[in-house]
Amino acid sequence: MLYVGIDVAKNKHDFCIIDSDGVVHVHHQTISNSLDGFKFLVSSIRSALSESDSSYAKIGLESTGHYSINITNYLQRSGFEIITLNPLSTSLFRKAHTLRKTKTDKTDAMVIATMLITDDSKSYSPISYQIQELKSLTRHRYRLIGYRSKLKLSMSRLIDIVFPELPSVVWSIHQASVLTLLTVYPNPEALSVAHLTKLTNLLKKASKGKYSKDKALEIKTLASASIGLSNDALAFELMQNIRLVHNVQEEIKLLDHRIKEILISIDTPILSIPGISFTLAAIIISEIGDINRFASPAKLLAYSGMEPSTYQSGNFRASNTPMVKRGSTYLRWAIMQASR
Repeated sequence: MLYVGIDVAKNKHDFCIIDSDGVVHVHHQTISNSLDGFKFLVSSIRSALSESDSSYAKIGLESTGHYSINITNYLQRSGFEIITLNPLSTSLFRKAHTLRKTKTDKTDAMVIATMLITDDSKSYSPISYQIQELKSLTRHRYRLIGYRSKLKLSMSRLIDIVFPELPSVVWSIHQASVLTLLTVYPNPEALSVAHLTKLTNLLKKASKGKYSKDKALEIKTLASASIGLSNDALAFELMQNIRLVHNVQEEIKLLDHRIKEILISIDTPILSIPGISFTLAAIIISEIGDINRFASPAKLLAYSGMEPSTYQSGNFRASNTPMVKRGSTYLRWAIMQASR
């Protein structure tokens, strides 16, 4: 049996090949992150094989985000068994087998190959294109939500400078009616000279009747005595933030529609669970992937990073310990949201 350890990076990959007796067939080789590099790797593995059957080779690499996706897919299509290893596991394995503080791409590839001999990790299971799409889209959504949150924080900062009295008279500065108001009147100076009827109509329409003339008059009065800074640059920045928030929210709506379409085509029973929305279902399904990878619920719990840490020394055993939080951040978030 051959064991191939690959240290994955952005522009190149390092690999070594050993057999079950510890004989080194390829001590160290670097390939580019390209089709030619992938072909050279496959050629090197086949040359070292005494059998023509690809099942006599086991390839291991660390799960390093998107850098490992292309090479993993190529090797899997070439008929090889792929083992994805947790970087934390390889780090602990390295420390357990040497006292030297040496970590290079060359030694990492050897550590991975050696680890494969004793490791009982399950082979990589290629997931369906629908699950791959869901994983990509849900993680993209997660990033967009984060970007929107940063924009809203920036908007709050600007309002504190431009019109600090406004938050005290509205339900939320991020509600649609307030954003519409600030788009037309981005500072207290503009609000203080606004025609009351025009201001009332704007608020009434934007709030769908919730705000009337009284609210318009209250805001106009506050604006007249505001300590806010009527600065053109700040007003421009505030309006731009509002437009960006609106654009991101529209993109999230399109994203949610696409996610829902894919989820409906999968026809998963997870949607029948109370509290599981289309978005949460998509995250949970895509992050778990092949449920058969997990031999027990405890292993799935560990994968999500929601198992409690353990501390025991002598006769002492801690009873209250925090969550490990070393698994999938996305899966952990989705499960915690669904349980609320």
